[in-house]
Parts: sequence; structure tokens; C-alpha cells
Amino acid sequence: MDRSAQSAIEAILRDELVRGDLALSGVAPVLAHMLAGSGGSLVSEAIVARLRGMLGHLSHQLLASKSDNYSSRDADRLTDFLVSDGAILSHCYAIAMEGHLSERLERKTGIDQVLTPLMQELIASTSSEVAELAMKALAAQSRFVQSQKRMDMPIGELPADVFQILLRLWEQSPSNSADDDAKTALKASLAKLKADYDEGATRTGLLARLVSAMRGGARAALSLEHAGLALFATALNALTKQPRELAILSCHERQSARLALSLRAAGMIESEIEQQFALLHPEQQLPGGFDDLLPDRAQTLISQSDTRPELHPRPRRVQ
Repeated sequence: MDRSAQSAIEAILRDELVRGDLALSGVAPVLAHMLAGSGGSLVSEAIVARLRGMLGHLSHQLLASKSDNYSSRDADRLTDFLVSDGAILSHCYAIAMEGHLSERLERKTGIDQVLTPLMQELIASTSSEVAELAMKALAAQSRFVQSQKRMDMPIGELPADVFQILLRLWEQSPSNSADDDAKTALKASLAKLKADYDEGATRTGLLARLVSAMRGGARAALSLEHAGLALFATALNALTKQPRELAILSCHERQSARLALSLRAAGMIESEIEQQFALLHPEQQLPGGFDDLLPDRAQTLISQSDTRPELHPRPRRVQ
């Protein structure tokens, strides 16, 4: 392919990526608006319902960590406070989207949300490390599916950066009074939450460790039908250095340019990418000559995209 044709393909994908980034940039404010009452294109009522449940569950867990004596009104006020933070909202949105997409894939294509062919292979691995990680990841994924059905969001399943943000919000929450007993209870609550937290034991932590243990075989997880969405998103995150939240959101129909570029950056050829699109967005097609776009150029285009920081907050360690 000559340079002008290559530039034309890049221009098409770059424009689509910009449109996708603009859509993502509006997610947090649209979600906040919808949780208070109306709609948006990247957000469905089903996703909003999940979000309400997940944020409410976070509030109940925080309040219960301090005292058994709290009201539903206390939980509602704290939930409203959590909604004001873009990082918390965007992470929960990505998790809700993962649950929604996983269910849709299982319903339409028969891809199991928990025990996929790749997960079975990893459990049967001759490497005891891989087999053990796969068993733990399987159990964590099973809990995730059940949590999504209940619209729950266990605090212990948050990634470390989001967990740290949640603790800061909890400490600053207007629901915490300033008297000495309340301060003591809050201090004990924070200490217990930190002591109980282990990022490596979270579902996303276990999946990341499992993909890392697969080494060069991680590319096998880029087959949705073989790996399922959880491993697929984790491998895409690892191979393209994008936040896992963005890997999940790239599976939305309005983010097809990001998905195509991500899969190409991970080394997949056009026919392999088309197989993934056939499962997620069968009505969409790649631009002609897509295979001539080099993986490193696809990675550059992704790296240059402009997404809001709320969609991938920078890691911060829990002290």
C-alpha cells in the first residue's frame, strides 16, 4: 500500500477515535445526570440501574464499617456524594458495562461468563502457578457474575487507585460528624477497610496475574469466543497498555475504532479482528486495507487519543 492510502486509513480511524473519545468524555456528567433522572447514547437504563445498585452497595458497606446504626437516608446521602466523583462513577460504569456485555454475549453467542474454553485449559495447565491462579480467577469471576445480578459492588473488588479515592471520599463525607466518638469510629473504619484490602486477591488483580503468567500465550485471550470477555479485556489491557476500563468500553458499538486499533496494536491480523467484530458488532466492517496498518502505528494512534482522566485515574498507593 502506498503512503497516501495508508494516511487515508489512519485519517479515517483517527477521526472515528476522536468521535469515540468525545463520547467517552461525556460519560461521567451524563451518568450523574441520568442517576438524578434522564438519558444518553452510551448509557442505557439497564446500565443506570446497575450503577444505582453498585453505588448504593458501596455506601452501605462504608456506613456498616463504622456502625450498624445507620438509616437508608444516610446511605442515600452518601451515594449522592459518591456520584459527584468522576473516577468512582467511571469505574463503576465500566464494571456495569462489563457485566452487561458479558450477559449479552452469553445470551446471543453462548459464550459462558465464567468457564470458557481458555479458562478450562489454564486450569488444566501443567504449571501449578498458572493452574492455581486460574482456579482463583474462576472463583472470582463466578462471584462477579453473581454480584452483577444483585447489582452489587464489593469494596474489596475495587482496584487500588479507586479504593484509595473511595477512602478519601469516605473520610471527607458530610455524613461523618465532627464529634470525638464519630472521629474515633471513622478512624477505626478506615483502618479496618485498609487491613482487609488485598489488590492481588481482587478479580481484576487475579485476571491480570493470570494473563501475565501466560507470557507469550496471552494473545490467545484475544479471542472472545475462546477466552470470554473478562480475560479478553485483561489481555487487551496488558498488550496495549491501556487501562482495563478503556479495554471494556472499547467493546461498545460507539468505540469500534478504539477496539479495531487496540486489536491491531496487540498484533492481530484483519481476519482475526473481523471475527471479534462478528461477535460484538456484526453490522460493522473494517476500512479497506486495514491489514496494512502496522501494529506500532495503531499503538501510536491509541496513545495519542484524548480521553478524560476520570476514565482511567492514575494509580495511587494506599498508605
